[in-house]
Amino acid sequence: MSNVTIVRCIAARPAIVFEALATPEGLMSWWGPDDLPVVAATADLRVRGRFQVRFRTADGLEHECAGQFLEIVRPERIVMSWQWISGGEPREREAVSRLELHLRAIETGTELTLVHAALHDEASARNHEWGWNGALDKLLRNFDETRTA
Repeated sequence: MSNVTIVRCIAARPAIVFEALATPEGLMSWWGPDDLPVVAATADLRVRGRFQVRFRTADGLEHECAGQFLEIVRPERIVMSWQWISGGEPREREAVSRLELHLRAIETGTELTLVHAALHDEASARNHEWGWNGALDKLLRNFDETRTA
């Protein structure tokens, strides 16, 4: 099993970042790198509530992930199961991994630590790291645009 850990600093309070991480509108705005935009997202933000996110590639193929919220501590932490329903990383299709989003208040806003754990192997971890880095780049841009608007 392999893990991915990424840390980013966001110029917004943890409560605001938390909403972007947990609502369908928030998920639509940042999940997936630029070349994999989200076309649909649902989120029932409660323990054992489900989420589902569908992406579309430039060539029209769709990828979908889903899971369950396992732990919710506002505005500090969200833990969820993660499974590719269609498309995505082929080695992960039958597996359930774990996504953890940790938020910590810092002087300039929020330190976000994303951990995607229990991935199949290092190749899968590298692919997920690429995807999450692209998604977090988009999340940071969204907050930068909000501040300057």
